[in-house]
Amino acid sequence: MSTTHQLDGHMTGTAGPPSDGDSGHRTAGLITIDSVVKRFDGPDVLRSVSLDAQPREMVALLGPSGCGKTTLLRSIAGLERIDRGRIDIDGTTVSGPGIHVRPEDRRIGMVFQDWALFPHLSVGANVGYGLGRDDRRSGRVEETLELVGLGGLGDRYPSTLSGGQQQRVALARALAPRPRALLLDEPFSNLDTNLRIQVRTEVHRLLTELGVTTVFVTHDQEEAFVLGDRVAVMNAGVIEQLATPATIYETPASRWVADFVGEANLLEGDAHGHRASTLIGSVNLDVARTGAVDVVIRPEHLVLEPGHDAVVELVEYYGHDHVSIVAYPDGRRFRVRATGAPRFERGQSVTVRSDGSPSSGFPVG
Repeated sequence: MSTTHQLDGHMTGTAGPPSDGDSGHRTAGLITIDSVVKRFDGPDVLRSVSLDAQPREMVALLGPSGCGKTTLLRSIAGLERIDRGRIDIDGTTVSGPGIHVRPEDRRIGMVFQDWALFPHLSVGANVGYGLGRDDRRSGRVEETLELVGLGGLGDRYPSTLSGGQQQRVALARALAPRPRALLLDEPFSNLDTNLRIQVRTEVHRLLTELGVTTVFVTHDQEEAFVLGDRVAVMNAGVIEQLATPATIYETPASRWVADFVGEANLLEGDAHGHRASTLIGSVNLDVARTGAVDVVIRPEHLVLEPGHDAVVELVEYYGHDHVSIVAYPDGRRFRVRATGAPRFERGQSVTVRSDGSPSSGFPVG
């Protein structure tokens, strides 16, 4: 049975985000960002950024520190004024030439990295802070606390709650006014590893059930891939690639994306169509190339066999899989990932080859 909740006057179920379908066309986004530029002092922080978030979709903004992802999130929220471009929310322009709708009038919920709870207010008062008197009297606070699993804790104070509970209070406060969309800024970064995974799963399930359009910032690739229906990989103020997690991992748009997202081995190659000659033999390419290329091959697409080309330098065993670090005489090293227990021990001689999966090849120069 599909779980449903009342959100913004509509019943929403557990259906996923709308599919692009076979036509390749997307409907107008609930959040649409068009050629946005933002500068402070010095170079542009955002350089003609365009992005859309579809109804019910979760979009991750992934990138290193200083890439502009938090500035983009704050621009959507109205906490930053953009210098050029346009931001629309649900068909209404909220930022653009001569237009800047105040944050409180955008009907967007936001959860900050440090949660920004008021320590002198009770949990209930924190959740009801942005509500009108009628909503506070209607039981909306208690309803929202029940929604995030904190029913009965409205009289407590934030300092008496665990980190995971405080995070849920911040989420409840953002959801209480029935926002059109939700923005999350590194929402799990203040939690320890085990709690982060648990709370992340709970929040993922809740937001999927609510069907609320969500844009969130993270520097954690695993978090972006687990939560994001699509991921925008940002670097130096631009979006390098916007696609599903699987597309970004399997077919990165650039060498930079390939290096940033997941583990990658880099090989020099000589391409002839969909194949390239490399140190480890012939490698299949996802796009036809000619001439010198840099081949990016994932560790799980390499295979170890008995041989005399290289030596197993280290073995890292993770239980569900393991990684062998293999060194060649000239100093080049490759990471090879395989499921189960290791077949080769440290110091053994091996040969490395491709398993035949297509890899990305980027022209040199």
